[in-house]
Amino acid sequence: MNALLWTLQVALAAIFAVSGAAKISQPKERLIAIGQTGVAPFPLPVVRVTAFCELLGAIGILLPWLLGVDKFLTPLAAAGFAVVMVGAIGSHAHLREPRNVALTVLIFTAAVIVAVGRGSGL
Repeated sequence: MNALLWTLQVALAAIFAVSGAAKISQPKERLIAIGQTGVAPFPLPVVRVTAFCELLGAIGILLPWLLGVDKFLTPLAAAGFAVVMVGAIGSHAHLREPRNVALTVLIFTAAVIVAVGRGSGL
């Protein structure tokens, strides 16, 4: 179980680090052009705040558990990712993008597994 959780943590950190870096540094039109269509319904300040949270979460999902310091932050970061994915699912559903909804549901599921697994001390 520990190997699965670490695999999911690394995958989530990579996904959200790349996504957050793009959202914090690119104009909204460029984000949409490169496939980040979920940002379309939101004003740029919301996109930037989300990006900042994604970048913090990418750190929070790995470092506390890796370093053994403030380990409670890891399941909180995973839970935060799950909340972000609920918004992303709604956004992609609104845009009628079933493929993106399905992918986002997978990311949501991974985040919930990490939140529950690490929250229970595994």
